[in-house]
Amino acid sequence: MTPFDSVFQSAYFIKSAEKLSQCPLDQGLEVAFAGRSNAGKSTSLNTLANQRKLARTSKTPGRTQLINCFGLNVDDRRLVDLPGYGFAKVPVAMKENWQAHMQDYLMNRRSLVGVVLVMDIRHPLKEFDEMMLEWAAANGVKVHALLTKSDKLKRGPAKSTMLKVRQEMKKRGVEGSAQTFSGLNNDGVDELRLKLAEWLDLENPTEIPVNL
Repeated sequence: MTPFDSVFQSAYFIKSAEKLSQCPLDQGLEVAFAGRSNAGKSTSLNTLANQRKLARTSKTPGRTQLINCFGLNVDDRRLVDLPGYGFAKVPVAMKENWQAHMQDYLMNRRSLVGVVLVMDIRHPLKEFDEMMLEWAAANGVKVHALLTKSDKLKRGPAKSTMLKVRQEMKKRGVEGSAQTFSGLNNDGVDELRLKLAEWLDLENPTEIPVNL
């Protein structure tokens, strides 16, 4: 448990946007979730919020083709589910179109404070992941690598993979961190909530002075 559980459990759907101009007003603070289509991005969001259907999950990778925006019970704090990259069975022109809109969002969204880069712990640092790290380093954007499906590996190999990812991020000059995560057994949920609370500048309720 963390002091911020209720904040993330309050998450609610705001809207889906095809492009940056359709996103909510660009103010406050926002964290985006990005990753390959089969990395478990939607499941991670649902686990974070303790809601089964907040973000749409599908057995067909790549169904997330829009920028999906979610609000919290704190003013102007948002979570964003970006289009999945990789396996979507859609026409090439359509895929290129929504990848261009995702790039526009990442380059020009002023309220974006960090990116959660979701990677399957068994297959980390694929081409898209490396592209994201290069972009983050070039633009000074923080990255938190979320290594999902950690229940598929034993603790030793999981830790080894996490350290490898951290070393790769440091080598590329990325300001960031990495952790293991599982939507199946809730491994790493508290750690993720604390990281996002830091990025979103959430006040710890236990530290708010009470006027007696």
